[in-house]
Amino acid sequence: MAKDPYKLLGVPKSASDAEIRKAYRALAKKLHPDVNPGDAKKAEQFKEISAAYTLLSDKNLRAQYDSGQVDGSGQAQNPFAGGGNPFGRDPFGGGAFRQTGFGGSGFGGAGGQDDMADLFSSLFGMNMGAQTGGPRRRGYGAQATPKKGKDVRYKVTLSFLEAVGGGKKRIKAGGESLNVTIPAGVVDGAVLRLRGKGRAGTNGGRTGDAKVEVTVKPHKYFSREDNNIRLRLPISLKEALLGAKVKIPTPSGSASLNIPAGSNSGKTMRLKGKGIAGGDMLVSPYIVLSDPDDAALKDWAAQASGDFNPREALQG
Repeated sequence: MAKDPYKLLGVPKSASDAEIRKAYRALAKKLHPDVNPGDAKKAEQFKEISAAYTLLSDKNLRAQYDSGQVDGSGQAQNPFAGGGNPFGRDPFGGGAFRQTGFGGSGFGGAGGQDDMADLFSSLFGMNMGAQTGGPRRRGYGAQATPKKGKDVRYKVTLSFLEAVGGGKKRIKAGGESLNVTIPAGVVDGAVLRLRGKGRAGTNGGRTGDAKVEVTVKPHKYFSREDNNIRLRLPISLKEALLGAKVKIPTPSGSASLNIPAGSNSGKTMRLKGKGIAGGDMLVSPYIVLSDPDDAALKDWAAQASGDFNPREALQG
C-alpha cells in the first residue's frame, strides 16, 4: 500500500505550498545520497520523500490525491484499475506519472518538475532536466551531465627569429609531448590555445584544451616595435667608409642591403614590408672595429685629420 505523502514529509493536509517545500528541503538535505554515500536505507527514504514532494507540489495531483482519485504513489483509485480502462482513455489526462531518474515512479506534472529543478539547484547545485524527469548528475538520474575535460598547460621558449617567422615546434611537459604550430609574429607572454588537446571529457563532454604560454628570448641585434623589426647592424670601418652590399635575415628570408659609402652609426635605413605582417624592417648600422690594437689601424688614425670635432653640435 502506498504511503501517505503528507506523513512522509511530516506536514498536515492543510499545509501550504511553502510549508511543503520547506519540509522537503529539510529532509532532502539529510537524506540525499550524496550526503549519505552507500546508505541504501536513506537512499530509499530519499526516493520516497522526492515522490511525495513531486505529488504534493503539483496542484492537480494533490487535488486528485485529496479527493481519493489517486493513491500516494499516484495510481488511479477506480474499480476498473485491474482490468484496463473501460472508457478507452486515461481518466487523468494522459497519466499521472512517468519514469524518473530516482529509479522508481515519478510524476508528470510540469509544475512539480520545474519546482524540483529549482529546489535541487539551490540544495545541491544540480541541473534537473524535465526531459529526463530526474536530476542530471553522475550517479543519480537517467543521464549524467556532460563535463568538459581539464585543460593542460605547457610552456615554450622561442628565439626572436622563431617567434617572428613562426613554424612547427615540439614541446614536452610532465612526460607528454605536443606538436605546436607557432603563428608568425607571436609576442612574448602570448598563450596559444589548442582545441581538443587536453584531457578527455566525461559523460560525453568535449575534450579539454592545451594552453601553451610563450616566452620570447631577447636578441642581441633584433628588437620589435609593434609590427616593425629594428636591427642594429654591425659593420666594419671599411664598409662604413667605402660602402658595401651585405646580407641580413628577415622574416621572409635573407635580403640584400646596400650600405652607402660614408655611413655613420645611428643612420636608419628602412626596408618596406620586411617586418611582421606587412611591417617594415628598420636597420641602424653601427661601426665595429676588427681589432682596436691593430697597429696599422692606429697609424691610419694618427694620420687622419685632427680638425674634425663630431661633438661640436653639443655646444649649441
